[in-house]
Amino acid sequence: MKFNKFSIVASAAALSLGLAACDGPQENAMEAEAEQMEDNRDAMVNDMEASGEITDEQADAMDDQTDAMEESMEETADDMDTP
Repeated sequence: MKFNKFSIVASAAALSLGLAACDGPQENAMEAEAEQMEDNRDAMVNDMEASGEITDEQADAMDDQTDAMEESMEETADDMDTP
């Protein structure tokens, strides 16, 4: 399951890099911030799961929440360039 999530994230990252040339500087900065937030939160969740602070189910729920947060931030960034 982790491999599949990694593949999806890697594919999405490659796609976003391809589209980045079409974005304005503010949008790119906001999307970069969203990706950094996701990376930091993913690392925190992984550490918590590895130390036994949270269960696999809790980690999955937190991962889903992180993905939703990132998507929302990226949608907000996309709307910045919409006239």
